[in-house]
Amino acid sequence: MSAITRLRVIRYFAFAIELLVLFVLQETPGLIPEVYTARPVLVLPAVLSIAMFEGETAAMGFGIAGGLLIDLGYGSVLGFHALLLAAGCYLISLVAANLFRTNFVSAFLLAAAAVAVTFLLQWLFFFVLSGYEHAVYALLIHYLPLFCYTLAVMPLAYYFNRALALQIRSKEE
Repeated sequence: MSAITRLRVIRYFAFAIELLVLFVLQETPGLIPEVYTARPVLVLPAVLSIAMFEGETAAMGFGIAGGLLIDLGYGSVLGFHALLLAAGCYLISLVAANLFRTNFVSAFLLAAAAVAVTFLLQWLFFFVLSGYEHAVYALLIHYLPLFCYTLAVMPLAYYFNRALALQIRSKEE
């Protein structure tokens, strides 16, 4: 195994461990304080920030893995978030590589758009299309704080994954 391949495996392993640790932290009751009955989805900013520093295929793979973890944590339809995050992470990786310079502002704006689309589609499918009577109430009382709280974690995820990707990638070159 070449040195470049070995370092790539180490980087992917570190990302996988990060996702598992964040999933455990996010699902541990009482560990993270709630804001208006919402706890942040820690895995979401992590996979979005990983997508900004990896190629399209790896980003899509981590999007699927993170989405499956979110599906397991929410107890929702298995594969719903996996499909959303696979497509989202693929697009973010493509945009980060070809259209934007990856800096904090562009990462935060891309993440805000991706988190908003993810939560709006979740609200649309699980509340509006299922005929929930108080869908707007759920959007304002649950999803809006969830969006803000999850987005507040993005700076930590971005800087951690940036340091991890750049530190290991610099040794590849």
